[in-house]
Amino acid sequence: MAQATVNRPQEEDTKSFRLLSGHTIPAVGFGTWRSGAEATNSVFTAIVEAGYRHVDTAPEYGIEEEVGHALQASMRAGVERKDLFVTSKPWCSDLSPDRVRTALKNSLEMLQLDYLDLYLIHWPFHLKQGASKPPKPGDVLEFDMEGVWREMEKLVKDNLVKDIGICNFTINKLQKLLRFAQTMPSVCQMEMHPGWRNDKMLDFCMENGIHVTAYSPLGSSEGGRDMIHDQTVEIVAKKLNKSPGQVLVKWGLQRGTSVIPKSSHPERIKENIKVFGWQIPEQDFIALSTILEQKRVLDGADLFVSKSCGPFKSVADLWDDED
Repeated sequence: MAQATVNRPQEEDTKSFRLLSGHTIPAVGFGTWRSGAEATNSVFTAIVEAGYRHVDTAPEYGIEEEVGHALQASMRAGVERKDLFVTSKPWCSDLSPDRVRTALKNSLEMLQLDYLDLYLIHWPFHLKQGASKPPKPGDVLEFDMEGVWREMEKLVKDNLVKDIGICNFTINKLQKLLRFAQTMPSVCQMEMHPGWRNDKMLDFCMENGIHVTAYSPLGSSEGGRDMIHDQTVEIVAKKLNKSPGQVLVKWGLQRGTSVIPKSSHPERIKENIKVFGWQIPEQDFIALSTILEQKRVLDGADLFVSKSCGPFKSVADLWDDED
């Protein structure tokens, strides 16, 4: 269970955050996990109609080509590439030094782009091509973190990506990376919402100047942690005359993180970015930040855990028992 740290709300109403590299990341981005067939329309609506400028995707989502169509349509509609911030992530089967560059080039081809703004290690584990869910013996391979990071650093030097970072790391794994990194990770993306604050990891990143992006900020009914219908969230939303989604996104912003909500409903897409020009009062912020039941939506068990063949025999093994 995460520690009960309460990060005090920020007063500034920032629409972007500055990264270690000097680049900026939009405060609210559009997530595309499980977007399915609606991805092209949803991403186009987010960019052109709602004003999002950050789109987060990954080959594992199976919709990079659709996202690419939406990006191109958005640019034809007048949005300039330099004003967009596009994030992707190599899947675990490509997390070996010899596959990183090929994985990026495949993503660029699907997205119809010349470069990415941010490239993240999706999970700090290496899977065999075609690995089963859950993994069979030999599916989870040794992860050459340093070798992979060196290749990602080269992508920055070659101007194929502007920033590199990590996703789903623990403090222990990030400490290991920091011992050899020549280019610091600009961003750490992690699950974060009032039902899973991820306090320790957030604090560690802040101490090291690494920006945090919160994914699944609304929780997930499929993952057993639907924050949209959480009683505390609903009470605060009603008090502020905002939607639960807006309150959840704003909570993340006031913690100093960027946030990437996902929706396939045009009105909710537009609603979720209307989080500027108002604040969650401190008393309500604290109420949201002290929800007792803390549970991940995405723990990685189906991807990496196998009691029979290891090397990760439990969720606790994956997350270093939350350090």
